[in-house]
Formats: sequence, C-alpha cells, structure tokens
Amino acid sequence: MNRKAEVTRDTLETKIRVKLNLDGTGVYKISTGIGFFDHMLEQVSRHGLLDMEIEADGDLHIDAHHTVEDVGITLGQALKQAIGEKKGLVRYGLSYVPLDEALSRVVVDLSGRPGLFYSVEYVRSQIGGFDVDLIREFFQGLVNHANITLHIDNLKGDNAHHQAETIFKATGRALRVALDIDPRASGSLPSTKGSL
Repeated sequence: MNRKAEVTRDTLETKIRVKLNLDGTGVYKISTGIGFFDHMLEQVSRHGLLDMEIEADGDLHIDAHHTVEDVGITLGQALKQAIGEKKGLVRYGLSYVPLDEALSRVVVDLSGRPGLFYSVEYVRSQIGGFDVDLIREFFQGLVNHANITLHIDNLKGDNAHHQAETIFKATGRALRVALDIDPRASGSLPSTKGSL
C-alpha cells in the first residue's frame, strides 16, 4: 500500500505544503513560523509514527490564527488522501498520555463523518505567547477535512504546556492505532454498512 500524500494550500493569508506518510517512523520536518505549534506537531509525528513535512508561510504579522487553522485544514486533506479506501483499517484508536501532573485522553474514529468533541480547560490562556484557543481551531480544521471524529479530553493538569502536549501526543498515539492495518480484516471495510 502506498499511504502517502502531498497537499498544498495557497491563499491570500497562507501558503502551506504538507507531505505525509502514514507508514513512517516518526520523522518530521516542520516549519510554521510558530515555535510552540511546531513542537506540538512534532509530537503527533513522533508518537504517531507518521512521517510529516509541513511548511507554512502565513500572515503572522496579524496573528497566528490563519496559519494554525490552515495547517489543520491542509493536514486533514493530506490525511484523508493518504488513508484512501480505508480497507483493512483498525478504524478506532484510543490513547491516554500523561506528562507529569497532566493527563489527556484522545479517541479517534476514521468514520467519514467530521466531528470534534473538545473538552479542555487550560489553566492559562497563553503558552509562550501562543493563544491556547488556536489549538481547538487546528483540530477543527483537521477533523473537518480529514472527515474523522475526534474526542479530546484533558482530564487533569496544572501546567498549560503540559496540558497541550499531552493532547497532541495522545492524538498521535490514537491515530497510530486507528491507522494500523489489521491482517485479520482481509482488506474489508471496518463497517457493517459497507462504506465509510
């Protein structure tokens, strides 16, 4: 199987290129101009064993919103393209990830239906100048364009950086499980409907 994709997005606000390999080893090259966001995307790659290249040139002189959202959109498009027909996929993934005092749970369904259910109360609104509201914007763009269902719950945490990092790590780990090919499925779709 060739589960790879390369997608570009070029608007008046951002220029983004995403290259994705679902059967990678967690190698990444990420440059969005937003250091904290790069660090979070690296967590998805490394812990999801997804090879990712992301280059983003956005209107950061305004703020980070357009760049973060559009990276989510473009990564979602690449994920959808790389997944392809979904035959033989495990489909569901679940991960709990701790980081010191913080603990998050992420559950994914490669359902074909976009849905984000996000329950996170950050202890502060900024992480090194990065607006934590943008994390939800990233995930909304991702699920809308990958056509996946994603439940994200931060269960505890006293440090906003730790809260965010556990979310991104758990997302990578949950995707790693859901994207795996189950040899017992004999290439069938993981659905009684016969379509996803």
